[in-house]
Amino acid sequence: MELDDIDEVKSKTKILLKEMIDKNVLLSSQIIYILFTATSDIKSVYPAVAAREMGFTDIPLICCQEMEVIGSLDKCIRILMLVQRPQKHDVFHIYQERAVVLRPDIIEKERGSCQINDEAN
Repeated sequence: MELDDIDEVKSKTKILLKEMIDKNVLLSSQIIYILFTATSDIKSVYPAVAAREMGFTDIPLICCQEMEVIGSLDKCIRILMLVQRPQKHDVFHIYQERAVVLRPDIIEKERGSCQINDEAN
Protein backbone atom coordinates (compact mmCIF):
# COMPACT_ATOMS: atom_id res chain seq x y z
CA MET A 1 0.00 0.00 0.00
CA GLU A 2 1.36 3.36 -0.97
CA LEU A 3 -1.03 5.79 0.69
CA ASP A 4 -2.98 6.01 3.91
CA ASP A 5 -6.16 6.86 2.08
CA ILE A 6 -9.66 5.61 2.93
CA ASP A 7 -10.30 4.19 -0.55
CA GLU A 8 -6.89 2.54 -0.81
CA VAL A 9 -7.04 0.99 2.67
CA LYS A 10 -10.49 -0.43 1.97
CA SER A 11 -9.56 -1.61 -1.52
CA LYS A 12 -6.35 -3.36 -0.44
CA THR A 13 -8.12 -4.94 2.54
CA LYS A 14 -10.90 -6.27 0.30
CA ILE A 15 -8.39 -7.71 -2.18
CA LEU A 16 -6.49 -9.50 0.60
CA LEU A 17 -9.63 -10.76 2.32
CA LYS A 18 -11.13 -12.00 -0.97
CA GLU A 19 -7.96 -13.88 -1.89
CA MET A 20 -7.79 -15.48 1.56
CA ILE A 21 -11.40 -16.64 1.28
CA ASP A 22 -11.15 -17.78 -2.35
CA LYS A 23 -7.84 -19.61 -2.04
CA ASN A 24 -8.95 -21.39 1.14
CA VAL A 25 -12.46 -22.07 -0.26
CA LEU A 26 -14.16 -20.60 2.80
CA LEU A 27 -17.84 -20.01 3.39
CA SER A 28 -18.78 -17.03 5.53
CA SER A 29 -20.56 -19.46 7.89
CA GLN A 30 -17.17 -21.09 8.61
CA ILE A 31 -15.56 -17.85 9.78
CA ILE A 32 -15.70 -17.47 13.58
CA TYR A 33 -13.97 -14.06 13.74
CA ILE A 34 -11.52 -11.89 11.83
CA LEU A 35 -8.67 -9.97 13.45
CA PHE A 36 -7.12 -7.12 11.48
CA THR A 37 -3.85 -5.45 12.39
CA ALA A 38 -2.43 -2.32 10.81
CA THR A 39 0.80 -0.45 11.24
CA SER A 40 0.63 2.87 13.08
CA ASP A 41 0.87 4.86 9.84
CA ILE A 42 -2.62 3.69 8.80
CA LYS A 43 -5.06 6.10 10.40
CA SER A 44 -7.65 6.91 7.71
CA VAL A 45 -10.07 4.02 8.28
CA TYR A 46 -10.39 0.72 10.11
CA PRO A 47 -9.62 -2.23 7.79
CA ALA A 48 -12.72 -3.97 9.22
CA VAL A 49 -14.88 -1.40 7.42
CA ALA A 50 -13.93 -3.14 4.16
CA ALA A 51 -15.15 -6.48 5.50
CA ARG A 52 -18.45 -4.94 6.56
CA GLU A 53 -18.83 -3.47 3.07
CA MET A 54 -18.22 -6.98 1.66
CA GLY A 55 -21.21 -8.25 3.64
CA PHE A 56 -19.51 -9.69 6.74
CA THR A 57 -22.06 -8.21 9.12
CA ASP A 58 -22.62 -11.22 11.41
CA ILE A 59 -18.94 -12.01 12.04
CA PRO A 60 -17.06 -10.38 14.92
CA LEU A 61 -14.30 -8.12 13.57
CA ILE A 62 -11.59 -6.40 15.56
CA CYS A 63 -8.77 -4.06 14.57
CA CYS A 64 -5.48 -3.72 16.45
CA GLN A 65 -2.30 -1.78 15.91
CA GLU A 66 0.90 -3.64 15.03
CA MET A 67 3.95 -3.20 17.23
CA GLU A 68 6.35 -0.56 15.97
CA VAL A 69 9.57 -2.39 15.24
CA ILE A 70 12.63 -0.78 13.66
CA GLY A 71 12.99 -1.88 10.06
CA SER A 72 9.50 -3.37 9.76
CA LEU A 73 7.15 -2.78 6.83
CA ASP A 74 5.21 0.45 6.78
CA LYS A 75 1.58 0.75 5.66
CA CYS A 76 0.94 -2.94 6.28
CA ILE A 77 -2.39 -4.63 7.02
CA ARG A 78 -2.53 -8.20 8.29
CA ILE A 79 -5.57 -10.42 8.64
CA LEU A 80 -5.99 -13.44 10.92
CA MET A 81 -9.15 -15.51 10.63
CA LEU A 82 -10.38 -18.18 12.98
CA VAL A 83 -12.40 -20.68 10.98
CA GLN A 84 -14.20 -23.90 11.74
CA ARG A 85 -14.46 -26.63 9.14
CA PRO A 86 -15.91 -30.13 9.28
CA GLN A 87 -12.63 -31.79 8.27
CA LYS A 88 -8.94 -30.96 7.92
CA HIS A 89 -8.02 -28.75 4.99
CA ASP A 90 -4.76 -27.28 3.77
CA VAL A 91 -4.40 -23.65 4.79
CA PHE A 92 -3.05 -21.17 2.28
CA HIS A 93 -1.41 -18.09 3.78
CA ILE A 94 -1.62 -15.01 1.60
CA TYR A 95 1.13 -12.42 1.32
CA GLN A 96 0.73 -9.59 -1.19
CA GLU A 97 2.83 -6.73 -2.48
CA ARG A 98 5.78 -5.83 -0.24
CA ALA A 99 4.64 -8.29 2.46
CA VAL A 100 5.98 -11.24 0.45
CA VAL A 101 9.37 -10.56 2.06
CA LEU A 102 7.96 -11.53 5.45
CA ARG A 103 7.65 -15.26 4.69
CA PRO A 104 9.43 -16.26 1.46
CA ASP A 105 9.40 -19.87 2.66
CA ILE A 106 5.60 -19.96 2.69
CA ILE A 107 5.33 -18.12 -0.63
CA GLU A 108 7.59 -20.65 -2.36
CA LYS A 109 5.83 -23.66 -0.79
CA GLU A 110 2.39 -22.40 -1.78
CA ARG A 111 3.49 -21.58 -5.32
CA GLY A 112 4.37 -25.24 -5.66
CA SER A 113 0.99 -26.26 -4.23
CA CYS A 114 -0.82 -23.96 -6.65
CA GLN A 115 1.02 -25.39 -9.64
CA ILE A 116 0.04 -28.91 -8.62
CA ASN A 117 -3.58 -27.83 -8.07
CA ASP A 118 -3.68 -25.95 -11.39
CA GLU A 119 -2.40 -28.98 -13.28
CA ALA A 120 -5.07 -31.18 -11.70
CA ASN A 121 -7.90 -28.92 -12.98
